[in-house]
Amino acid sequence: MEPAVKYRLIHQDKHSGARLGEIITPHGTFPTPMFMPVGTLASVKTMAPEELDEMGANIILANTYHLWLRPGEELIEEAGGLHKFMNWDKGILTDSGGFQVFSLAEMRNISEEGVRFKNHLNGAKMFLSPEKAIAIENALGPDIMMSFDECPPFFESYDYVKKSVERTSRWAERGLKAHQNPDWQALFGIVQGAGFKDLRQQSARDLVSMDFPGYSIGGLSVGESKEEMNHVLDFTTPLLPENKPRYLMGVGSADALIDGALRGIDMFDCVLPTRIARNGTVMTSHGRLVVKNAKYAHDFGPLDDNCNCYTCRNYSRAYVRHLIHSDEAFGMRLATYHNLYFLLNLMKNVREAIANDQLLEFREAFFEEYGYNAANAKNF
Repeated sequence: MEPAVKYRLIHQDKHSGARLGEIITPHGTFPTPMFMPVGTLASVKTMAPEELDEMGANIILANTYHLWLRPGEELIEEAGGLHKFMNWDKGILTDSGGFQVFSLAEMRNISEEGVRFKNHLNGAKMFLSPEKAIAIENALGPDIMMSFDECPPFFESYDYVKKSVERTSRWAERGLKAHQNPDWQALFGIVQGAGFKDLRQQSARDLVSMDFPGYSIGGLSVGESKEEMNHVLDFTTPLLPENKPRYLMGVGSADALIDGALRGIDMFDCVLPTRIARNGTVMTSHGRLVVKNAKYAHDFGPLDDNCNCYTCRNYSRAYVRHLIHSDEAFGMRLATYHNLYFLLNLMKNVREAIANDQLLEFREAFFEEYGYNAANAKNF
């Protein structure tokens, strides 16, 4: 049986090894490397689907855990799946809910069977297993589903991470067996192992042997430095098949997207651009700009003089600042639109640089303009 999602390599940068390709899904073929906006509750906060389409988003991420709690997978399945429910006819990826269980839920009790925990909304007792997570994702109906895994802290002990990796591999195998729709939904495996090279190797070896249609790298962007993250990518990405998509989970800063692409990553996602936008911070070609600061009260220039997005073409820093200070939703929308456009356009430029074998030169020029200091860089 043909996999529901396939990867095609178009070109590899001669100097860096970065990959230009495309991912073929039931809802379209999308160029890579790509950034996926996060729509946790079947909505990218403040954005309409038409706006996401307009700015070049081809696939978005929705969250299994949150949608399970509300409105429930049964209602979404009744509506015809996520695509119809949210009026989005392009790609959708759902995570498994594992990260949220371990980061949001209280009173966690991890066993071989699964995880028992308290609902972070109302304290109700909940249970999530690999089989349950896959059943929820099957009902939601995304193009790409993620395996249920344990995401241990990056600086956890070796013994704990080893046991966690082994459990994640067993859970991945159980999820594969529970998957009901492999002909139109692709289930990806998640490589864990924190910062331990041999455990990353063990995790990748286990998952590759199961022949998933795609693979993600989890357990990064959780407090480690950018240098530590890149080090893990240096020895982990080559362990993954060249003919399948490679997805780095939870990464969305401009420098991390470029450095990830340089290391052969095809897909990225993160709440960063939408979250900081709502707090009055925007991404620009000159670095991050806190537009809510007082010094922009009389600044009638665009958020970024190098940006051609709807916000920058039509509104000033002073106006966006005024709206955000006034708690006007339109201000958050304008800042969010800009940040998402900025990252989607960045990835478009990254793809062009790879096509021309110039990603290393592009990185150097971008970082110089962006004011990036690797020595002081931390993940978010």
